[in-house]
Amino acid sequence: QVTLAESGGGSVQDGESLRLSCVASGRAFGNYAMGWFRQAPGKEREFVAAVSVSGFGIYYADSVEGRFTIIREIGKDTVHLQMNNLTSDDTGVYYCVIDQAVTAIVEGAQEGNWGPGTQVIVSS
Repeated sequence: QVTLAESGGGSVQDGESLRLSCVASGRAFGNYAMGWFRQAPGKEREFVAAVSVSGFGIYYADSVEGRFTIIREIGKDTVHLQMNNLTSDDTGVYYCVIDQAVTAIVEGAQEGNWGPGTQVIVSS
């Protein structure tokens, strides 16, 4: 069984940056796609970014395109989410997820393996 652990959340001001990390343990997840979702207070969980097994297939939600970068460390079971130019709309709990295919993650990762989440708060 794979266990995911997110880190790097915190409280920042508008325009600042954060780097989230997700580390897998228990079994290597090199054959899984990786991704990030977030859930704002009172809203449904939404897709943020995903990266394929190879690291070459990368997808972003329109709301974060150009500001966020997903980075997969091949061979280290680790994925990062570099978040720049944050706004209050980015506030929420950020979840790491692994799944069989990157398209499955983009479509909601219904069969994915999820981490417990890390809180991000952006104040204006």
